Amino acid sequence: MSRYTSATGAEAEFEPGSNKQVLRNRLGIVNKREIDQLEFEHLVCVQKKYYEEIEDSTCFNADLICKMQKDWLGDIYDWAGSYRTVELAKNGFRWPPAYLVEKNMADFEASILSHLTPCRPDSIENISLALAKVHAELLLIHPFRDGNGRLARWLADLMALQAGFPLPEYELTGSGSIERKKMYIASVQNGYAQNYKPLASFFAEALDRATR
Repeated sequence: MSRYTSATGAEAEFEPGSNKQVLRNRLGIVNKREIDQLEFEHLVCVQKKYYEEIEDSTCFNADLICKMQKDWLGDIYDWAGSYRTVELAKNGFRWPPAYLVEKNMADFEASILSHLTPCRPDSIENISLALAKVHAELLLIHPFRDGNGRLARWLADLMALQAGFPLPEYELTGSGSIERKKMYIASVQNGYAQNYKPLASFFAEALDRATR
């Protein structure tokens, strides 16, 4: 079973020979492990660049988020940096329809990003709540075909740095990561209903681990 249930559009295509495990890509890669590793390497590389270039005064907006996605995945996928044109669902949850993504992102920019970025120095509680709001609302829109979760955590990283914190330590891999992932996903789902407290606690713990 594929990761998402997709409707129509270029993003719905899988790489021939990949058993519907790998999205069609510029490099013709058919192995899931290989494409995952390549995406990871590209993300690490582009994150370093942004960590150095994003300023304390940077206000994040929809265009910058699209640029981040394109800079990360543009060498791999044709659709990188463009809003999705397919419908996405996972585990019975269906994200808002693709035709609303552009409007939803404009509203997100006006009502959330413009108020919470730049992320100014503040208490860990207030910063964690700001991260949670941005994170949950961006993931609810699910603007891109793939990579939304990783991009949202990357954005949280940049906001944390703006606020004077070190990079959050999410610990979503390694020992204890299975339960932590479950908690993270449940917290994000609570955030979809604007109950940001569980997700704020997740970020507070990640920031606390980073500052010890």
